[in-house]
Amino acid sequence: MSRIHFMILILLVSVSGFSQGALLPVISIIFEHAGTSPTLNGLHATGLYLGVLLASPFMEAPLRRFGFKPLIVIGGAAVFLSLFSFVFFESYVVWFFLRLMIGIGDHMLHFSTQTWVTYASSSRNRGRNISLYGLSFGLGFAAGPFLTPLIEINPALPFIVSGAVSLCIWLLVFVLKNTYPDTGEVQTSEQTNSLKRFKKAFQFGWVAFMMPFCYGFLETTLNSNFPVYALRSGVTVDAVAFILPAFAIGSIVFQLPLGMLSDRFGRRRIILCVTLAGSFFFLLAGIFIQSVLAVAICFFIAGMAVGSTFSLGISYMTDLLPKHLLPAGNLMCGMAFSAGSILGPVLGGFFVQTFEGMNLLYLVSIVILFVFCCVRFGRTTAVVESH
Repeated sequence: MSRIHFMILILLVSVSGFSQGALLPVISIIFEHAGTSPTLNGLHATGLYLGVLLASPFMEAPLRRFGFKPLIVIGGAAVFLSLFSFVFFESYVVWFFLRLMIGIGDHMLHFSTQTWVTYASSSRNRGRNISLYGLSFGLGFAAGPFLTPLIEINPALPFIVSGAVSLCIWLLVFVLKNTYPDTGEVQTSEQTNSLKRFKKAFQFGWVAFMMPFCYGFLETTLNSNFPVYALRSGVTVDAVAFILPAFAIGSIVFQLPLGMLSDRFGRRRIILCVTLAGSFFFLLAGIFIQSVLAVAICFFIAGMAVGSTFSLGISYMTDLLPKHLLPAGNLMCGMAFSAGSILGPVLGGFFVQTFEGMNLLYLVSIVILFVFCCVRFGRTTAVVESH
């Protein structure tokens, strides 16, 4: 894979991060101003990730048949067309459907670019390449919440800007030459049977899948539920727009160093360190919730730790799985991410509405600690680690 080819893939995945980073806080705040309950607000945020889950079982076969490029073209088009469509409708149900379509498009784009990168990376530079991939997603995601103040000018403006940016980056896909995933010369029954591939991938790599699950939970809880919790705690919209990017910026700052450290010291060891640190700093943020600066600093440090859990999980999964299982493994990473992303706003919305005196960030800390325990004490079938 040439450097230009790799950079285009990196830019393309930023579309996914940008659209998600913009939609979650923008729609949550619009609904909060409209008087929508936190539970319904949280349920609505699951639309994007429900789309990912619905599309996941049908992604692997088209990728093997048509190659990487067609899926990226269709997925990117679905994203920017849906973003523009938000401008023309003001309906809870229609917006949920549009979120669903963005989820399907995002997943097509994300799965194709992610699998392309994992195939083209060697064990020596895998952590670095996938960290750069995650860094691009993080940059897009960090830029998304900066569109939130545009709501005060015109509620349609964030959707127009995000749609236009997504369209411009999507056009780069036509520069790429289509290629196909390598399934090997021998087609075993395991390789030709999707159910067996998914089962085997889970047996080998379920511990690695906990990391995308963790990142999905964090992403949606912080960007969908936290703005509602913060507004109800007396924090202004401008302060929320200041706090939220701190987590994403922290993940950007440390994404590449963590990837390189995982190449050197082993994925599992680094994962244990970052999940423990992330749990601690979200607990600290909850304690100092009345200080915007203190919360932003804790979010930044927590982002440095657990903001790379998605890319670390992909790298770890690639270490654990044989090459012919990588498409299935990448899909299951996406499904784990979606499961966490769906659980996040539902559990977070229920928590905010039911336990008004409790701090939402304590819930976040507990979930990260649970993931730490899974990685620390979990066992997989016949795993031979790279480190």
